[in-house]
Amino acid sequence: MTTWTPPALASEARRYTHELWRAVEAQHTASTMRLVDSLEEQASLELILEDSKPPLPPQARQLHYLLATPFRYRPHGGSRFRAGFDAGVWYGAEVLRTALAEKSYWRLRFLLDSPATPDLKPVPHTAFRAAVRTAAALDLTVEPLVRDRRVWTHRVSYQGTQALGDAARAAHIQLIRYESVRDPEHGACAAVLNAVAFGRGKPHSQHTWFIAASRERVRCARDERGGATWEFTSEQLV
Repeated sequence: MTTWTPPALASEARRYTHELWRAVEAQHTASTMRLVDSLEEQASLELILEDSKPPLPPQARQLHYLLATPFRYRPHGGSRFRAGFDAGVWYGAEVLRTALAEKSYWRLRFLLDSPATPDLKPVPHTAFRAAVRTAAALDLTVEPLVRDRRVWTHRVSYQGTQALGDAARAAHIQLIRYESVRDPEHGACAAVLNAVAFGRGKPHSQHTWFIAASRERVRCARDERGGATWEFTSEQLV
């Protein structure tokens, strides 16, 4: 758990401006394209699906879907700063390597939780950048919050960080900067709690990475000849 109260967190709020990387599975158009015979039919199907989804919070309604989607859903399974059924959180990283390491962890986690599932073949993912700017950010990597680094960087339990996220929302904090425990170089990540931090920004610098996973390692390869690659072992990620 955490002893930080909303008033104490509000007093630690600071400015934060950065371009953040995020990687998402590139299935947003291919999944519906397989079901229709034309672009017009696909557009109609997308509208029907959109109407069936939970409504976006007001501050996310004007955002590009790559920025807005995490704020739409409240799944039962939690994440580092969001307990089950809490308001959505958009997670990004300050450098691309960290974003790929975070995504690689979840690919590996799927395999580890599914013993009968074979290795995952390369799947296309879209990596992109988005700018955030806020005067209401917490930085867990500096004093005084870094004193609880053991809680913030626990590799298995999210109990303490979820409690912090709840208190941060009560303090009207919009973003939490923290240390990645999946990136071997411990790059910085950011949990965007409020879509207002995106302003009117849009995603940019989009490109494709293929991510393949076994229970021993996850490999990320850029979709171009001689492109960059990163590989993370299960020991590094878990």
